Amino acid sequence: MVFASLLFVFLFLVANILSQLFIRSVKGKNVAMLVFSLIFYSWSGPRYLLLLLGMVAICWIGALMIQGEAEDRKRKAVLAVTITACLVILGIFKYTGFLVATFAGLFHADWPIPHIVLPIGISFYTFQLISYVVDVYRGQVKAQKRYWMLLLYASLFHQCIAGPIVRYQDIQRDIVTRRPSVGEISTGVTRFTVGLAKKAILANGCAAIADQFFDQGADALASVPALGILLAAFAFTLQIYLDFSAYSDMAIGMGLMCGFHYKENFNYPYISQSISEFWRRWHISLGSFFRDYVYIPLGGNRVSVPLQLRNLFVVWFLTGLWHGASWNFVLWGLFFGVLIGVERFLLKGRLSGLPAPVKGVGVFLLVMFSWILFKFTDFTLMATAIKGLFGLNGNGLTSVDVSLAIKNNVYFLIFCAVASTPIGRGLRNLLKNLSLRGGGLFWLNGVVEIAIPVVLLLLSAAALAGDSYNPFLYFRF
Repeated sequence: MVFASLLFVFLFLVANILSQLFIRSVKGKNVAMLVFSLIFYSWSGPRYLLLLLGMVAICWIGALMIQGEAEDRKRKAVLAVTITACLVILGIFKYTGFLVATFAGLFHADWPIPHIVLPIGISFYTFQLISYVVDVYRGQVKAQKRYWMLLLYASLFHQCIAGPIVRYQDIQRDIVTRRPSVGEISTGVTRFTVGLAKKAILANGCAAIADQFFDQGADALASVPALGILLAAFAFTLQIYLDFSAYSDMAIGMGLMCGFHYKENFNYPYISQSISEFWRRWHISLGSFFRDYVYIPLGGNRVSVPLQLRNLFVVWFLTGLWHGASWNFVLWGLFFGVLIGVERFLLKGRLSGLPAPVKGVGVFLLVMFSWILFKFTDFTLMATAIKGLFGLNGNGLTSVDVSLAIKNNVYFLIFCAVASTPIGRGLRNLLKNLSLRGGGLFWLNGVVEIAIPVVLLLLSAAALAGDSYNPFLYFRF
Protein backbone atom coordinates (compact mmCIF):
# COMPACT_ATOMS: atom_id res chain seq x y z
CA MET A 1 0.00 0.00 0.00
CA VAL A 2 1.30 3.45 -0.86
CA PHE A 3 0.15 6.91 0.21
CA ALA A 4 -0.65 7.88 -3.38
CA SER A 5 -3.47 5.38 -3.86
CA LEU A 6 -7.23 5.69 -3.59
CA LEU A 7 -7.36 2.71 -1.21
CA PHE A 8 -5.02 4.42 1.21
CA VAL A 9 -6.52 7.91 1.01
CA PHE A 10 -10.22 7.03 1.19
CA LEU A 11 -10.19 3.89 3.30
CA PHE A 12 -7.06 3.21 5.32
CA LEU A 13 -6.28 6.81 6.27
CA VAL A 14 -9.90 7.70 7.02
CA ALA A 15 -10.26 4.64 9.27
CA ASN A 16 -7.03 5.52 11.08
CA ILE A 17 -8.02 9.13 11.68
CA LEU A 18 -11.46 8.11 12.93
CA SER A 19 -9.86 5.68 15.38
CA GLN A 20 -7.63 8.45 16.70
CA LEU A 21 -10.56 10.85 17.07
CA PHE A 22 -12.98 8.51 18.80
CA ILE A 23 -10.61 6.63 21.12
CA ARG A 24 -10.23 8.80 24.19
CA SER A 25 -7.20 7.42 26.04
CA VAL A 26 -3.69 7.97 24.69
CA LYS A 27 -2.89 4.31 25.36
CA GLY A 28 -5.89 3.26 23.29
CA LYS A 29 -4.82 5.64 20.51
CA ASN A 30 -1.33 4.14 20.60
CA VAL A 31 -2.62 0.58 20.41
CA ALA A 32 -4.82 1.49 17.45
CA MET A 33 -1.94 3.34 15.75
CA LEU A 34 0.33 0.34 16.23
CA VAL A 35 -2.25 -2.01 14.71
CA PHE A 36 -2.73 0.26 11.71
CA SER A 37 1.04 0.65 11.29
CA LEU A 38 1.69 -3.09 11.34
CA ILE A 39 -1.15 -3.69 8.87
CA PHE A 40 0.28 -1.00 6.61
CA TYR A 41 3.79 -2.43 6.78
CA SER A 42 2.55 -5.96 6.17
CA TRP A 43 0.27 -5.04 3.28
CA SER A 44 2.62 -6.22 0.54
CA GLY A 45 3.48 -9.37 2.47
CA PRO A 46 3.98 -10.06 6.18
CA ARG A 47 7.28 -11.95 5.92
CA TYR A 48 9.48 -8.95 6.67
CA LEU A 49 7.36 -7.88 9.60
CA LEU A 50 9.32 -10.42 11.68
CA LEU A 51 12.52 -8.62 10.69
CA LEU A 52 11.15 -5.32 11.94
CA LEU A 53 9.96 -6.94 15.17
CA GLY A 54 13.37 -8.53 15.67
CA MET A 55 15.38 -5.36 15.09
CA VAL A 56 13.15 -3.44 17.49
CA ALA A 57 13.68 -6.20 20.06
CA ILE A 58 17.47 -5.99 19.67
CA CYS A 59 17.47 -2.21 20.20
CA TRP A 60 14.92 -2.39 23.01
CA ILE A 61 17.06 -4.87 24.96
CA GLY A 62 20.28 -3.05 24.10
CA ALA A 63 18.98 0.32 25.29
CA LEU A 64 17.69 -1.16 28.55
CA MET A 65 21.07 -2.82 29.18
CA ILE A 66 22.92 0.43 28.44
CA GLN A 67 20.72 2.39 30.82
CA GLY A 68 21.01 -0.23 33.55
CA GLU A 69 24.80 -0.54 33.35
CA ALA A 70 26.94 1.79 35.47
CA GLU A 71 30.36 0.94 33.99
CA ASP A 72 31.01 2.95 30.84
CA ARG A 73 33.21 0.27 29.25
CA LYS A 74 30.35 -2.22 29.38
CA ARG A 75 27.87 0.39 28.16
CA LYS A 76 30.08 1.04 25.13
CA ALA A 77 30.35 -2.69 24.49
CA VAL A 78 26.57 -3.10 24.51
CA LEU A 79 26.20 -0.05 22.27
CA ALA A 80 28.73 -1.44 19.80
CA VAL A 81 27.09 -4.88 19.73
CA THR A 82 23.61 -3.40 19.26
CA ILE A 83 24.63 -1.06 16.44
CA THR A 84 26.69 -3.79 14.77
CA ALA A 85 23.72 -6.18 14.88
CA CYS A 86 21.50 -3.58 13.19
CA LEU A 87 24.08 -2.77 10.52
CA VAL A 88 24.80 -6.44 9.83
CA ILE A 89 21.10 -7.12 9.29
CA LEU A 90 20.83 -4.07 7.03
CA GLY A 91 23.96 -5.16 5.17
CA ILE A 92 22.75 -8.71 4.61
CA PHE A 93 19.48 -7.63 3.06
CA LYS A 94 20.68 -4.54 1.22
CA TYR A 95 24.29 -5.14 0.23
CA THR A 96 24.94 -8.90 -0.07
CA GLY A 97 24.28 -9.06 -3.79
CA PHE A 98 26.19 -5.82 -4.34
CA LEU A 99 29.28 -7.08 -2.49
CA VAL A 100 29.25 -10.49 -4.17
CA ALA A 101 28.94 -8.87 -7.61
CA THR A 102 31.72 -6.41 -6.80
CA PHE A 103 34.20 -9.05 -5.64
CA ALA A 104 33.21 -11.39 -8.45
CA GLY A 105 34.10 -8.62 -10.88
CA LEU A 106 37.41 -7.91 -9.16
CA PHE A 107 38.49 -11.55 -9.22
CA HIS A 108 36.85 -12.34 -12.56
CA ALA A 109 34.90 -15.10 -10.83
CA ASP A 110 31.65 -16.63 -12.04
CA TRP A 111 29.91 -16.52 -8.69
CA PRO A 112 26.12 -16.76 -8.42
CA ILE A 113 24.71 -13.39 -7.38
CA PRO A 114 22.10 -13.73 -4.61
CA HIS A 115 18.92 -11.78 -5.22
CA ILE A 116 17.55 -10.80 -1.81
CA VAL A 117 14.36 -8.76 -1.77
CA LEU A 118 14.97 -5.50 0.08
CA PRO A 119 12.49 -5.08 2.96
CA ILE A 120 10.57 -1.83 2.49
CA GLY A 121 11.81 1.00 4.67
CA ILE A 122 14.68 -0.95 6.25
CA SER A 123 17.18 1.89 5.72
CA PHE A 124 14.90 4.38 7.43
CA TYR A 125 13.83 2.38 10.48
CA THR A 126 17.37 1.03 10.98
CA PHE A 127 18.72 4.56 11.27
CA GLN A 128 15.86 5.54 13.58
CA LEU A 129 16.60 2.64 15.92
CA ILE A 130 20.34 3.37 15.87
CA SER A 131 19.70 7.01 16.76
CA TYR A 132 17.49 5.86 19.64
CA VAL A 133 20.13 3.53 21.11
CA VAL A 134 22.89 6.13 20.74
CA ASP A 135 20.73 8.81 22.37
CA VAL A 136 20.04 6.47 25.30
CA TYR A 137 23.79 5.92 25.65
CA ARG A 138 24.38 9.69 25.57
CA GLY A 139 21.73 10.23 28.22
CA GLN A 140 19.58 12.34 25.90
CA VAL A 141 16.55 10.05 26.29
CA LYS A 142 15.50 7.38 28.75
CA ALA A 143 15.19 3.82 27.51
CA GLN A 144 11.62 2.82 26.69
CA LYS A 145 10.64 0.06 29.11
CA ARG A 146 7.69 -1.20 27.06
CA TYR A 147 8.63 -3.06 23.90
CA TRP A 148 5.40 -2.29 22.08
CA MET A 149 5.91 1.43 22.57
CA LEU A 150 9.33 1.30 20.92
CA LEU A 151 7.77 -0.78 18.15
CA LEU A 152 5.18 1.94 17.71
CA TYR A 153 7.94 4.53 17.30
CA ALA A 154 9.82 2.44 14.74
CA SER A 155 6.76 1.35 12.76
CA LEU A 156 4.64 4.53 12.59
CA PHE A 157 3.21 4.19 9.11
CA HIS A 158 3.45 7.92 8.45
CA GLN A 159 7.22 7.79 8.09
CA CYS A 160 8.38 4.17 8.49
CA ILE A 161 8.64 3.45 4.77
CA ALA A 162 10.40 6.52 3.34
CA GLY A 163 11.10 8.97 6.13
CA PRO A 164 11.68 11.51 7.36
CA ILE A 165 14.11 9.85 9.78
CA VAL A 166 12.39 10.69 13.07
CA ARG A 167 14.39 10.62 16.28
CA TYR A 168 12.81 9.20 19.39
CA GLN A 169 13.67 12.27 21.43
CA ASP A 170 11.63 14.43 19.04
CA ILE A 171 8.36 12.54 19.48
CA GLN A 172 8.65 10.73 22.81
CA ARG A 173 6.36 13.29 24.45
CA ASP A 174 3.86 13.04 21.58
CA ILE A 175 3.66 9.28 22.03
CA VAL A 176 2.44 9.55 25.62
CA THR A 177 0.68 12.93 25.86
CA ARG A 178 -0.55 13.98 22.42
CA ARG A 179 -3.78 15.88 22.09
CA PRO A 180 -4.16 17.20 18.54
CA SER A 181 -6.00 20.51 18.33
CA VAL A 182 -8.53 21.44 15.67
CA GLY A 183 -5.96 23.82 14.18
CA GLU A 184 -3.33 21.09 13.96
CA ILE A 185 -5.78 18.68 12.34
CA SER A 186 -6.75 21.34 9.79
CA THR A 187 -3.11 22.15 9.06
CA GLY A 188 -2.35 18.45 8.78
CA VAL A 189 -5.15 17.87 6.27
CA THR A 190 -3.93 20.75 4.12
CA ARG A 191 -0.32 19.59 4.31
CA PHE A 192 -1.33 16.04 3.37
CA THR A 193 -3.37 17.13 0.34
CA VAL A 194 -0.55 19.40 -0.84
CA GLY A 195 1.83 16.44 -0.70
CA LEU A 196 -0.67 14.16 -2.42
CA ALA A 197 -1.08 16.64 -5.27
CA LYS A 198 2.68 17.12 -5.57
CA LYS A 199 3.06 13.38 -6.01
CA ALA A 200 -0.01 12.41 -8.05
CA ILE A 201 -0.01 15.38 -10.41
CA LEU A 202 3.38 17.08 -10.49
CA ALA A 203 5.95 14.36 -9.70
CA ASN A 204 4.21 11.72 -11.81
CA GLY A 205 3.90 14.21 -14.68
CA CYS A 206 7.62 15.01 -14.51
CA ALA A 207 8.39 11.28 -14.40
CA ALA A 208 6.54 10.73 -17.67
CA ILE A 209 8.65 13.43 -19.36
CA ALA A 210 11.96 12.11 -17.97
CA ASP A 211 11.14 8.50 -18.79
CA GLN A 212 10.28 9.40 -22.39
CA PHE A 213 13.98 10.02 -23.05
CA PHE A 214 15.88 8.32 -20.22
CA ASP A 215 14.21 4.91 -19.90
CA GLN A 216 15.58 3.11 -22.95
CA GLY A 217 18.58 1.09 -24.07
CA ALA A 218 22.04 2.46 -24.72
CA ASP A 219 21.63 2.65 -28.52
CA ALA A 220 18.34 4.52 -28.30
CA LEU A 221 19.66 6.80 -25.55
CA ALA A 222 22.73 7.63 -27.64
CA SER A 223 20.45 8.95 -30.39
CA VAL A 224 18.54 11.33 -28.09
CA PRO A 225 19.50 14.92 -28.98
CA ALA A 226 21.34 17.03 -26.42
CA LEU A 227 18.27 19.15 -25.75
CA GLY A 228 16.28 15.97 -25.10
CA ILE A 229 18.84 14.83 -22.50
CA LEU A 230 18.72 18.28 -20.90
CA LEU A 231 14.90 18.22 -20.86
CA ALA A 232 14.89 14.75 -19.26
CA ALA A 233 17.50 15.76 -16.68
CA PHE A 234 15.50 18.88 -15.80
CA ALA A 235 12.28 16.88 -15.50
CA PHE A 236 13.97 14.23 -13.34
CA THR A 237 15.46 16.96 -11.14
CA LEU A 238 11.97 18.30 -10.50
CA GLN A 239 10.52 14.81 -10.15
CA ILE A 240 12.86 13.61 -7.43
CA TYR A 241 12.29 16.72 -5.32
CA LEU A 242 8.53 16.79 -5.81
CA ASP A 243 8.27 13.04 -5.22
CA PHE A 244 10.36 12.83 -2.04
CA SER A 245 9.20 16.12 -0.53
CA ALA A 246 5.62 15.04 -1.27
CA TYR A 247 6.11 11.94 0.86
CA SER A 248 7.53 14.07 3.67
CA ASP A 249 4.63 16.54 3.35
CA MET A 250 2.14 13.69 3.62
CA ALA A 251 3.96 12.15 6.58
CA ILE A 252 4.14 15.47 8.42
CA GLY A 253 0.49 16.18 7.63
CA MET A 254 -0.72 12.77 8.83
CA GLY A 255 1.39 13.17 11.94
CA LEU A 256 -0.27 16.49 12.75
CA MET A 257 -3.72 14.95 12.31
CA CYS A 258 -2.83 12.48 15.07
CA GLY A 259 -0.78 14.78 17.32
CA PHE A 260 2.76 13.87 16.16
CA HIS A 261 5.14 16.70 15.32
CA TYR A 262 7.70 15.57 12.76
CA LYS A 263 10.46 17.98 11.80
CA GLU A 264 10.71 19.43 8.32
CA ASN A 265 12.69 17.35 5.84
CA PHE A 266 12.96 19.80 2.94
CA ASN A 267 13.34 23.57 2.78
CA TYR A 268 13.17 24.48 -0.92
CA PRO A 269 16.66 23.16 -1.76
CA TYR A 270 16.64 24.35 -5.37
CA ILE A 271 16.94 28.00 -4.32
CA SER A 272 20.31 27.32 -2.67
CA GLN A 273 23.31 29.58 -3.25
CA SER A 274 25.92 26.91 -2.50
CA ILE A 275 26.22 23.13 -2.43
CA SER A 276 26.57 23.22 1.36
CA GLU A 277 23.34 25.19 1.59
CA PHE A 278 21.65 22.71 -0.73
CA TRP A 279 22.43 19.91 1.71
CA ARG A 280 21.17 21.95 4.63
CA ARG A 281 17.87 22.14 2.79
CA TRP A 282 17.69 18.68 1.16
CA HIS A 283 16.70 15.53 3.11
CA ILE A 284 17.41 17.36 6.36
CA SER A 285 16.79 14.35 8.58
CA LEU A 286 19.41 12.23 6.78
CA GLY A 287 21.96 15.02 6.72
CA SER A 288 21.52 15.69 10.44
CA PHE A 289 21.80 11.95 11.17
CA PHE A 290 25.18 11.66 9.48
CA ARG A 291 26.32 14.92 11.07
CA ASP A 292 25.38 13.94 14.63
CA TYR A 293 26.17 10.23 14.56
CA VAL A 294 29.11 10.00 12.13
CA TYR A 295 30.77 13.34 11.28
CA ILE A 296 30.93 14.88 14.75
CA PRO A 297 31.99 11.62 16.51
CA LEU A 298 34.83 11.35 13.96
CA GLY A 299 36.01 14.80 15.03
CA GLY A 300 34.00 17.02 12.72
CA ASN A 301 35.66 20.37 12.08
CA ARG A 302 37.67 20.24 15.33
CA VAL A 303 40.55 18.31 13.76
CA SER A 304 43.25 19.05 11.18
CA VAL A 305 42.37 19.70 7.55
CA PRO A 306 43.44 16.21 6.36
CA LEU A 307 41.24 14.62 9.03
CA GLN A 308 38.38 16.96 8.15
CA LEU A 309 38.69 15.77 4.55
CA ARG A 310 38.67 12.18 5.76
CA ASN A 311 35.55 12.82 7.84
CA LEU A 312 33.89 14.58 4.92
CA PHE A 313 34.48 11.74 2.49
CA VAL A 314 33.50 9.05 4.98
CA VAL A 315 30.16 10.80 5.43
CA TRP A 316 29.58 11.25 1.71
CA PHE A 317 30.65 7.72 0.88
CA LEU A 318 28.13 6.45 3.43
CA THR A 319 25.48 8.90 2.23
CA GLY A 320 25.80 7.57 -1.29
CA LEU A 321 25.90 3.94 -0.19
CA TRP A 322 22.83 4.44 2.03
CA HIS A 323 20.81 5.37 -1.04
CA GLY A 324 21.37 2.07 -2.77
CA ALA A 325 23.54 -0.98 -3.32
CA SER A 326 25.15 0.29 -6.49
CA TRP A 327 28.37 2.13 -7.27
CA ASN A 328 26.53 4.96 -9.02
CA PHE A 329 25.11 6.02 -5.65
CA VAL A 330 28.60 5.99 -4.15
CA LEU A 331 29.81 8.09 -7.08
CA TRP A 332 26.90 10.45 -6.55
CA GLY A 333 27.74 10.83 -2.86
CA LEU A 334 31.45 11.37 -3.49
CA PHE A 335 30.58 13.93 -6.18
CA PHE A 336 28.91 16.03 -3.49
CA GLY A 337 31.79 15.35 -1.10
CA VAL A 338 34.22 16.79 -3.65
CA LEU A 339 32.01 19.82 -4.31
CA ILE A 340 31.63 20.60 -0.61
CA GLY A 341 35.36 20.06 -0.06
CA VAL A 342 36.14 22.50 -2.87
CA GLU A 343 33.74 25.05 -1.42
CA ARG A 344 35.11 24.73 2.08
CA PHE A 345 38.84 24.38 1.55
CA LEU A 346 39.62 25.89 -1.88
CA LEU A 347 37.05 28.56 -2.64
CA LYS A 348 36.61 29.63 1.00
CA GLY A 349 33.84 32.09 0.19
CA ARG A 350 35.60 33.63 -2.83
CA LEU A 351 32.41 33.37 -4.87
CA SER A 352 30.31 35.21 -2.29
CA GLY A 353 30.51 38.42 -4.32
CA LEU A 354 28.79 36.90 -7.33
CA PRO A 355 25.15 37.92 -7.95
CA ALA A 356 22.68 35.60 -6.23
CA PRO A 357 21.03 34.49 -9.52
CA VAL A 358 24.42 33.46 -10.92
CA LYS A 359 25.26 31.40 -7.84
CA GLY A 360 21.77 29.91 -7.77
CA VAL A 361 21.87 28.84 -11.42
CA GLY A 362 25.37 27.38 -10.97
CA VAL A 363 24.31 25.31 -7.97
CA PHE A 364 21.16 24.14 -9.72
CA LEU A 365 23.12 22.98 -12.79
CA LEU A 366 25.57 21.03 -10.62
CA VAL A 367 22.71 19.42 -8.73
CA MET A 368 20.90 18.60 -11.97
CA PHE A 369 24.06 16.93 -13.28
CA SER A 370 24.31 14.94 -10.03
CA TRP A 371 20.85 13.48 -10.61
CA ILE A 372 22.12 11.90 -13.85
CA LEU A 373 24.66 10.03 -11.71
CA PHE A 374 21.84 9.10 -9.36
CA LYS A 375 19.42 8.01 -12.07
CA PHE A 376 21.51 5.40 -13.87
CA THR A 377 22.77 2.35 -12.00
CA ASP A 378 24.20 1.12 -15.32
CA PHE A 379 27.44 3.01 -15.96
CA THR A 380 27.16 2.50 -19.71
CA LEU A 381 23.81 4.27 -19.75
CA MET A 382 25.15 6.95 -17.41
CA ALA A 383 28.13 7.64 -19.66
CA THR A 384 25.86 7.69 -22.71
CA ALA A 385 23.54 10.23 -21.08
CA ILE A 386 26.42 12.47 -19.96
CA LYS A 387 28.04 12.37 -23.39
CA GLY A 388 24.68 13.03 -25.01
CA LEU A 389 24.18 16.08 -22.81
CA PHE A 390 27.20 17.65 -24.52
CA GLY A 391 26.45 16.28 -27.99
CA LEU A 392 29.34 13.82 -27.88
CA ASN A 393 27.28 10.89 -29.20
CA GLY A 394 26.89 12.55 -32.59
CA ASN A 395 23.31 13.10 -31.46
CA GLY A 396 22.74 16.68 -32.55
CA LEU A 397 21.04 19.48 -30.67
CA THR A 398 17.34 18.79 -31.11
CA SER A 399 14.73 16.91 -33.12
CA VAL A 400 11.03 17.04 -33.95
CA ASP A 401 10.21 14.76 -30.98
CA VAL A 402 12.18 16.91 -28.56
CA SER A 403 10.68 20.15 -29.85
CA LEU A 404 7.21 18.67 -29.54
CA ALA A 405 7.91 17.44 -26.00
CA ILE A 406 9.09 20.92 -25.00
CA LYS A 407 6.07 22.65 -26.54
CA ASN A 408 3.66 20.20 -24.91
CA ASN A 409 5.20 20.42 -21.44
CA VAL A 410 6.79 23.85 -21.11
CA TYR A 411 4.02 25.41 -19.01
CA PHE A 412 3.68 22.30 -16.85
CA LEU A 413 7.43 22.30 -16.15
CA ILE A 414 7.40 26.01 -15.37
CA PHE A 415 4.60 25.40 -12.89
CA CYS A 416 6.56 22.53 -11.31
CA ALA A 417 9.65 24.72 -11.07
CA VAL A 418 7.67 27.47 -9.34
CA ALA A 419 6.13 24.85 -7.02
CA SER A 420 9.69 23.94 -5.99
CA THR A 421 10.27 27.46 -4.63
CA PRO A 422 8.74 29.40 -1.70
CA ILE A 423 6.67 31.60 -4.04
CA GLY A 424 3.41 29.77 -3.33
CA ARG A 425 4.01 29.81 0.42
CA GLY A 426 4.85 33.51 0.26
CA LEU A 427 1.62 34.34 -1.54
CA ARG A 428 -0.35 32.23 0.93
CA ASN A 429 1.24 33.99 3.90
CA LEU A 430 0.61 37.38 2.27
CA LEU A 431 -3.10 36.61 1.95
CA LYS A 432 -3.22 35.45 5.58
CA ASN A 433 -1.55 38.64 6.80
CA LEU A 434 -3.80 40.86 4.72
CA SER A 435 -6.87 38.99 5.95
CA LEU A 436 -6.09 40.09 9.51
CA ARG A 437 -7.30 43.56 8.51
CA GLY A 438 -10.79 42.14 8.09
CA GLY A 439 -13.22 42.89 5.30
CA GLY A 440 -13.43 40.92 2.08
CA LEU A 441 -9.92 39.52 2.37
CA PHE A 442 -10.85 37.87 5.66
CA TRP A 443 -13.66 35.97 3.97
CA LEU A 444 -11.51 35.23 0.93
CA ASN A 445 -8.83 33.74 3.17
CA GLY A 446 -11.44 31.55 4.86
CA VAL A 447 -12.71 30.29 1.52
CA VAL A 448 -9.16 29.56 0.37
CA GLU A 449 -8.40 27.64 3.60
CA ILE A 450 -11.36 25.37 2.95
CA ALA A 451 -11.05 25.17 -0.82
CA ILE A 452 -7.35 24.27 -1.13
CA PRO A 453 -7.48 20.79 0.45
CA VAL A 454 -10.82 19.97 -1.22
CA VAL A 455 -9.65 20.99 -4.69
CA LEU A 456 -6.28 19.30 -4.31
CA LEU A 457 -7.90 16.10 -3.07
CA LEU A 458 -10.32 16.00 -6.01
CA LEU A 459 -7.60 16.71 -8.57
CA SER A 460 -5.33 14.09 -7.01
CA ALA A 461 -8.11 11.50 -6.93
CA ALA A 462 -8.77 12.14 -10.62
CA ALA A 463 -5.06 11.70 -11.39
CA LEU A 464 -4.82 8.52 -9.32
CA ALA A 465 -7.94 6.98 -10.82
CA GLY A 466 -6.04 6.14 -14.01
CA ASP A 467 -2.95 4.78 -12.23
CA SER A 468 -3.09 1.66 -10.10
CA TYR A 469 0.50 1.91 -8.85
CA ASN A 470 2.32 5.09 -7.81
CA PRO A 471 5.46 4.10 -5.91
CA PHE A 472 7.65 6.79 -4.40
CA LEU A 473 11.26 6.92 -5.59
CA TYR A 474 12.63 6.57 -2.07
CA PHE A 475 10.73 3.32 -1.39
CA ARG A 476 13.74 1.44 -2.76
CA PHE A 477 16.07 2.88 -0.15
